[in-house]
Formats: sequence, C-alpha cells, structure tokens
Amino acid sequence: MKNRRDFLKEAAAGAVLIGTKSKLGLAATPLAKSKVVVARDPALHDASGQLNEKRVQALLDRAIAAYTGHDKPVEAWKRIVPVGKVIGLKVNGLGGKGISTHAALVLAICERLQQAGVKPGEIIVWDRGVRDLQACGLTVNTDPSRVRVYGNDVAGYEDEPVAFGTISVKLAKILTRECAMVINLPILKDHEMAGVTFSMKNMYGVVQRPFELHANGCNPAVADLNCIAAVREKVRFTIGDAMSSVYDGGPGFRPERLWQPNALIVGEDRVALDHIAWQMIERKRAEVGMGTLEAVGRPPRYIVTAADKAHSLGTNDPQRIHLLEV
Repeated sequence: MKNRRDFLKEAAAGAVLIGTKSKLGLAATPLAKSKVVVARDPALHDASGQLNEKRVQALLDRAIAAYTGHDKPVEAWKRIVPVGKVIGLKVNGLGGKGISTHAALVLAICERLQQAGVKPGEIIVWDRGVRDLQACGLTVNTDPSRVRVYGNDVAGYEDEPVAFGTISVKLAKILTRECAMVINLPILKDHEMAGVTFSMKNMYGVVQRPFELHANGCNPAVADLNCIAAVREKVRFTIGDAMSSVYDGGPGFRPERLWQPNALIVGEDRVALDHIAWQMIERKRAEVGMGTLEAVGRPPRYIVTAADKAHSLGTNDPQRIHLLEV
C-alpha cells in the first residue's frame, strides 16, 4: 500500500494522462490514457461483516484525491461537479438487500457534494423504484429542500422513444429533465447473461423496459444504450461500489458467492471501468477454482463493442488505461 505522499504524487502524474478523454476538464494532453483508480481498504468491514462508515468516507476521499490529484476532499469535488446544477446519483438496488449500492457510500458522497457547494435539493439519489432504493438502505424523500431520493416510478418516463443502433427506448425523466450531471454508482456483480454488470449496464435502470435489452448477452444493447445522447453526455463520472460483490450467480444476491473486495473503482471512461471490473471478477473466479466467463459461455462482449469505432465510448485496451491502485 502506497503512503499518502506517494499516491498523491502518482495521482498528479496520472491526471496528466487523462487527456482529452476527460469530460470534467481535469487535464488535457495528447498523451491520452483513460485513468481508473481502484482504492482499497481491507479493514472496511468489521468482524460481523458490517461496513465501517468512517472508513467508507476515508476510502472515498482517498479515491477522489488519487483521481484528481487534490489532497483536500472538498477542493477535489469542486473539480468534478458544477455548482448550481442538479446532480443525480444513479444507484443500483436490483440485486436486493446485500448486493446493492451501499447507503454508506451514498451518504458520504452527498456530504462531500454539499461541502463543495451543491445545495441539498440539487442532489437526487435515484433508481428504478422504491424497492430498489430500499434495497440500498435508502428512504424515499421528495422534499425539495433536502437531498431527494426517489425513482422512475415517481418521476415517470418520456412519452417518445429515442434510438441508437439496435435499440429504441423511453428514458427516465429524472435523467432527461432533472439532472444536469449524473454520477454513476453501480455495484460490481457477475451477471447470468451479460457476464459482468457494472458501469455501463447500470444504465438499464434509466429505461422503461430494460428486459427487452438482454438478448445476445446484452450485446450490443449495453453499448447502444450508452451511446444515446442523454446517457453519453450526462453520465460523466463513476464511483463504482466494489465493497461487496458476487462473482457467480448474479445479478441477484447469492450469499454463497459473496465476496468483499473492499474497494471503490473510480473514473470517467465507462469502458475502461468495465474492463477493470471484469478483470477483478475473473481473478476472483480463478482464485476459487471457477472457469472464466468465456469458458462458461457468457463473456461480457458488450465491453469490446462499446470500444469499437461505431460506439467509441472508451477504451478496453490495457495499454491505453492508466490503472492507479491506492
């Protein structure tokens, strides 16, 4: 584990490598690589398996500092989010209690956003519906003076579909009408059809009928969905929850396949993020003696598709990914 000075020094160097891929204006250079930070804390869970909320906050601060090169958390967040705009936090509660975006992470992000100047009412924590939000340990709230927490079941979907490639979908109004920027908060999981679900596939929660997008291992539907303008342009940053995960039998909760990577995966390039997440699951499967996702017939081919010229959503080339582990 690097000490604080070491990882901030490397973070500053890494920030230069983000290059023109950075939508947040963190850096610009012809030497473009996509930066992904994986921050870990082996002591994140206590002996009973419960998260230590103070350690979650510290892990978040370390991840954001490493990504931005700013040691002070509030200053780092000011580099990421606009002030005076509505910021959406897209969580994932599909898997149910035990394998959903953790409330401790959501609360830690909301605290830092407000300290960076975002008003409580300018933050919307959202997913498909009340069941998903409750699975994350969250309570629905529509009071505009506080952090709002509600789903597509409250706000609804657009009447007219939008299309890209093979898909035509109706998007959630929270995405299209309310949020100026979305921070993606997926949870790392195996997926029985797609192979892996993480950054890009979390966007299935912004469409009305996601079950229609699962043919052929969700390929090319995941890539096509992320190319739709509102998704591509507004979903600008990912703080991936890899504090707990399932490495087989997902996307639902499988306690016998649960493991605790105790990590956050942070970045802007959704393809690079998914590539790194995929490799983490493959390493865990190998550790327990399981075959690769390719060997069991469900490799996440949509990741390759998302990187192709027709989609150009990011890179899955390890030589073009600057991975910083802190």
